[in-house]
Amino acid sequence: MRLGNSVIAITGGGSGIGRACALGYAREGAAVAVTDVDAAAAGTVAHEIEALGGQSASWRLDVTDRSAIEPTLRAILSHFGRVDVWHNNAGVSTMNRFVDLTEHDWDINLNVNAKGAFNCSQRVAKYYIEEQIRGRIINTASMAGKRGNAPFLAHYVASKFALVGLTQAMAAELAPYGITVNSICPGYVVTSMQEREADWEAELRGTTADAVRKLYVDDTPLARLETTDDVVGVAIFLASDESAFVTGESINVNGGAFME
Repeated sequence: MRLGNSVIAITGGGSGIGRACALGYAREGAAVAVTDVDAAAAGTVAHEIEALGGQSASWRLDVTDRSAIEPTLRAILSHFGRVDVWHNNAGVSTMNRFVDLTEHDWDINLNVNAKGAFNCSQRVAKYYIEEQIRGRIINTASMAGKRGNAPFLAHYVASKFALVGLTQAMAAELAPYGITVNSICPGYVVTSMQEREADWEAELRGTTADAVRKLYVDDTPLARLETTDDVVGVAIFLASDESAFVTGESINVNGGAFME
């Protein structure tokens, strides 16, 4: 198993991509600290991992609350003894035309998607440096962090572009300590978030959610919607020793919807 003896902490691990990655890490032998703003959801995933025979525990964590990062990290360290990989996966989205976006729309997207990753990464990086751990930080970014023409998502695009840039900046500064920082950029992933977005976009376009999903498929050369499991393999690679010489990268996992 590629992640045997590793301890991996993930934010937003209670559903969607986060849940899939948490389970994937566990199947590869890692002990997984599952955190989420929804404590019950995080606990459910931790129980799923334990049912598979893995090691897991869960904590409630709001990544926008800087005061919560330290005690959560300390609790994870107390339980597992160390953290080898920190995966910033917590994310949100809302949708509206650019001219109709509110300050609240802007703030919640930037605060969770970009500032949340900053909050967690800064504390975890200090831990790695203090303990001389050649740790890894993984960010769940998005195709929208590289491709700005995402309708009704200007604020989300801004947050994910920020995360891609932050990934590169952190990677450059933390490289002398042997710490790697990389991002994953998924495309049109089938999650509860996408279900909400399809409904929102349908209303904004004056069409149906099924028609919107067809637009997503038509925009993807591999001609299907992405699943959460499509993301997991790349996450495992970035968490493993196989990616020891990879840093500052934001890896596209989108079926060809964005190529560079």
